Amino acid sequence: MARKFFIQTFGCQMNVYDGQRIAAMLKTYGFEQTDALSDADIIILNTCAVREKATNKVFSALGRVRRAKKPDALFGIVGCVAREAGSSAFKRIPDLNFVLGPQSYHKLPEILKNPDTKLLNIDLTGLEKFDELPQMEKSPAVAYIPIQEGCNHCCTYCIVPYTRGREVSRPFEDVVRDTIHAAKTGAIEICFLGQNVNGYKYTAPSGKTYRLSDLIQEAAKLSEIQRIRFTSSYPTEMTDDLIEMFKKEPKLLPFLNMPIQSGAPNVLTRMNRPYELNLYIDIVDKLKSARPDIQISSDFIVGFPGETEEAFEQTMAIAKKIKYINSYSFKYSPRPHTAAALMKDQIPESIKAERLAKLDSLLNEIQREFNESCIGKTMLCLCEGPDKTGKHLVYRTPYMQQCIVNNDSTNEQMANIVITDANKASLRGKVVKS
Repeated sequence: MARKFFIQTFGCQMNVYDGQRIAAMLKTYGFEQTDALSDADIIILNTCAVREKATNKVFSALGRVRRAKKPDALFGIVGCVAREAGSSAFKRIPDLNFVLGPQSYHKLPEILKNPDTKLLNIDLTGLEKFDELPQMEKSPAVAYIPIQEGCNHCCTYCIVPYTRGREVSRPFEDVVRDTIHAAKTGAIEICFLGQNVNGYKYTAPSGKTYRLSDLIQEAAKLSEIQRIRFTSSYPTEMTDDLIEMFKKEPKLLPFLNMPIQSGAPNVLTRMNRPYELNLYIDIVDKLKSARPDIQISSDFIVGFPGETEEAFEQTMAIAKKIKYINSYSFKYSPRPHTAAALMKDQIPESIKAERLAKLDSLLNEIQREFNESCIGKTMLCLCEGPDKTGKHLVYRTPYMQQCIVNNDSTNEQMANIVITDANKASLRGKVVKS
């Protein structure tokens, strides 16, 4: 009987990719994937540490694993919480078998060879994992392709430079190889990934320097690939060559996540995000000039240390001006190893909660208005598969909206869908028969 593995992934799309590659690796060792903790011979929590709540979820889940797993099952954590906790994770959960950082999960076979040992590796140097891990035999319809790891911007609230390390771009030819493999094994959409994805910069031995725009052009040459996108972007890295791609490459979706975090200049300064609001607005204007139908999403942090009521209202104002169609907003959460955690003028939780509710209400209204504006339009959408009931199919529009259609056995991976109804969360539509 084949041994089985269970993996639970928390957090960002980079973690989703990491989880897929870990699964592919374990399958080469003869393991089968299971959704049942009690059946698993090895249990892996693939973790996120970007917010305190995310870290707490991981250790809460570890407690459940201890109670549900087979007595002899191996279990451990990989990813950002592993890097953050280090050896202290073994003290907190003594029967953990392994703790592997986000650059080290390719070391997992070592615990398979020596199950009676404790395995700790949180090294952040290099991109060794991309070379050592096997390719997936079959790609999902949406293939996530990491192009760089880490970040050099060092925002004062962000733990990523500590958990993922300094910025390193993968070799251009390696990314192209992975993109071609994904296209040949089932991918329809390519999503390039990085903590600072539009900061990608690789200089080949020939002396030629490649940027994200070059990767987009290479992916667009593949006939199998119909949609291209990338996440997550830093405003000052939105260079003219990349903006031009929205104008000339139709496969690049008219949708961009470009986090602003705050609309208050003094808060942005304290966050160590050194861009002026006018610069951010100018970039949005350039994008809309290049691609008039483009829409922007963002990330927001409310209640950052020292944020006054006036500063919060400036955030509300930028949200109204840009009209972000889909955004992620959070209360500021102090993280270890960050400068903001040491700032003295922390905002009370009650005020943070009040401001978040107010911002969420505005963002939800903007999202609802945009969704309703889509009624009557026909969009080429990508199928993600059936919903939980099996009665409907779930598609994604070019703006990454969820669109629900009746499951009438059409099951086309790409379909033109006329939007018939909308609410804040999703759209409904009908497949246009060809």
